[in-house]
Amino acid sequence: MSKNSIYLLHAICSLLCLSAVLSSFDCRKKDIGRTSICADVLADTISKIVSGYPGEIGVALIINNTDTITVNNRAVYPLMSVFKVHQAMAVCNDFDCRGLTLDSLIDIKRTELDSMTWSPMLKEHKDAEFRLTVKDLLRYTLKLSDNNASNLMFERLVGVAETDSFIATVVPRSSFRIACTERDMSVDRSRAYTNSTSPLGAAILMNRLFTDSLISGAKQGFIKNALKECATGNDRITAPLLGKEGVVVAHKTGSGYTTEKGVLIALNDVAYISLSDNMRYTLAVFVKDFHGDATQASNAISHISAVVYSYLK
Repeated sequence: MSKNSIYLLHAICSLLCLSAVLSSFDCRKKDIGRTSICADVLADTISKIVSGYPGEIGVALIINNTDTITVNNRAVYPLMSVFKVHQAMAVCNDFDCRGLTLDSLIDIKRTELDSMTWSPMLKEHKDAEFRLTVKDLLRYTLKLSDNNASNLMFERLVGVAETDSFIATVVPRSSFRIACTERDMSVDRSRAYTNSTSPLGAAILMNRLFTDSLISGAKQGFIKNALKECATGNDRITAPLLGKEGVVVAHKTGSGYTTEKGVLIALNDVAYISLSDNMRYTLAVFVKDFHGDATQASNAISHISAVVYSYLK
């Protein structure tokens, strides 16, 4: 039997088990008296799911800004491009403090950009020199995960250390660390591990972004809308939610390198999800040191997302 067939069989079994257990407990989101039982059931189901995949998978779920579930919640998962949410918030906070708008212009030379990295911006702007607004750079990073746009903002606007310090005012210091740029990681792939997070740390950040006032309303609203338009990794958390009536997903993905031994360093997705009946939840899934390919790791994230949605819908 192929690996994909095994993963599919595991997914079907997990979903059937979850359905049976929820029916036996009558665990519905409106039954407040059974909240702790429901959380335990879901945590146990997720634990069984992640144990069936060849890598470390950490999960954090925040339901309606109150109930929290975690599995394998250690601050050791490479953030990869998920840190572009952290970066966007730090840039916007800095611009708030200095009274600047995101329409401020940045002059860019192609010679200062990396032609070998993921960069839709570089493909869309062919001139030797061009000019973009900070808002444009943020759109490229949040919607398309552009590495050159991220590097430019770290180098020209708010550095790594300043970004790390600001985020420490939003989520627990022990839950994350930002220590390098996309450029740094491209030079030395092992540095991907130095930008790290716990699943809960990432979930808290995303949850606060959508439920709290952290920066000016206009800039925070811009970030939220950009994440709703994220065009990367739609085979992960969003996969089982596509086409569902009344479901709105805002998310940010991160994708890591594959080592010479064929181990996928990381594959991530963090999302804030709104359902049609005022149910809101934040789901963070981080895959680390996965002995399989990106498609299989994405299937693991999608599998967990499908189970959570089935439980909460």
